[in-house]
Amino acid sequence: MPVPTYPDDLKVPSYEESLAALSTSVLASLGVAGEPDPLRLPPVRRACVLLVDGMGWQALGEYRVHAPFLAELLETGTHIAAGCPTTTATSLATMGTGRVPGHHGVVGYQVAVPGTERVLNQLRWGDPDIVPEDWQPHATAYERAERAGVRTAYIADGAYRGSGLSRASARGARYVGADSATELAVRAGEALGGDDRVLAFVYHSDLDSFGHVYGVDSPYWRLHLGHVDRLAEQIADSLPPDSALYITADHGMVDTAPDTRVDVESEPAFAAGVRLRAGEPRARHLYTREGAAADVAATWRDLLGERALVLTREEAVADGLFGDVEDAVRPRIGDVVAFARGATALVAPASERTVSRLIGHHGSLTSAELRVPLLQVATVA
Repeated sequence: MPVPTYPDDLKVPSYEESLAALSTSVLASLGVAGEPDPLRLPPVRRACVLLVDGMGWQALGEYRVHAPFLAELLETGTHIAAGCPTTTATSLATMGTGRVPGHHGVVGYQVAVPGTERVLNQLRWGDPDIVPEDWQPHATAYERAERAGVRTAYIADGAYRGSGLSRASARGARYVGADSATELAVRAGEALGGDDRVLAFVYHSDLDSFGHVYGVDSPYWRLHLGHVDRLAEQIADSLPPDSALYITADHGMVDTAPDTRVDVESEPAFAAGVRLRAGEPRARHLYTREGAAADVAATWRDLLGERALVLTREEAVADGLFGDVEDAVRPRIGDVVAFARGATALVAPASERTVSRLIGHHGSLTSAELRVPLLQVATVA
């Protein structure tokens, strides 16, 4: 079966205007030599990036009435791309390294460990045999900043301190545990006021949790967006002179329903030729038996029709979905990848029971998932 025409509702990420570009442009704005500066951010002495998990550009615009501070910033703000796939582990690594997924290698929520029959959950990092510094060997943005004399702080829930993903994406930064929105704001203010040149990264995860459990189109998500709005305003109010605050997200989200979920685990046809299944419901990695990739791709296209875009690894890499792909990273990408369209979720209810029951999902390349805000607040020297 021929490869379907690339659908209009799914987009290849523009990495020139993405979280990777934001990372390096922030470093350039702080005077770190040799960093690409595609976003042309104004020079400052102190910069803070507030990344709100799950706050997509589209949803923020739709529910802006619940976030008056952010709504005002939307008037002069813009959107950038998260990257592929649109999932937290990938985006935190993209932001943390300033590199595309094909370089840093965190190419999904779950991926196969090359040469093994194991699947690594890159968000939870449940495999003690995978050393994060080896899996993602490139210097992080924080390490590069520190070498240039910029003091760094990574401010997030203390539960993530020392995690595999933190070591892969944020090593080199001083980790500051902050277990509430109030503490995030306080610690950000302290970090920004403590040194002459500062890069502070603030990560807030709760909005994503409400979206997963209740959906973006829910009073829970909308109410918590108001709390995020207040957090952003409090950090902005604490900015010292000659500083900038950049507000962004790691991905957006799509609400699903029982009738839009496709069980890719129980139907035997979905398993034919498949050795390992990884990824998540909106972005599946399939690792096939030797020589079976073309047949698996054809089968999944037949079974899913217009509900998903199904590509071989070679097609996905050629399309630039992961940016330039290093040789060591290539086998982490599925031999076949499937990106859900519309409100489709490709669920595995037996092996992924909790995830399969969630309402909000992300990972694919719709505008709702791929576009994240870039909002700015600056203070004069």
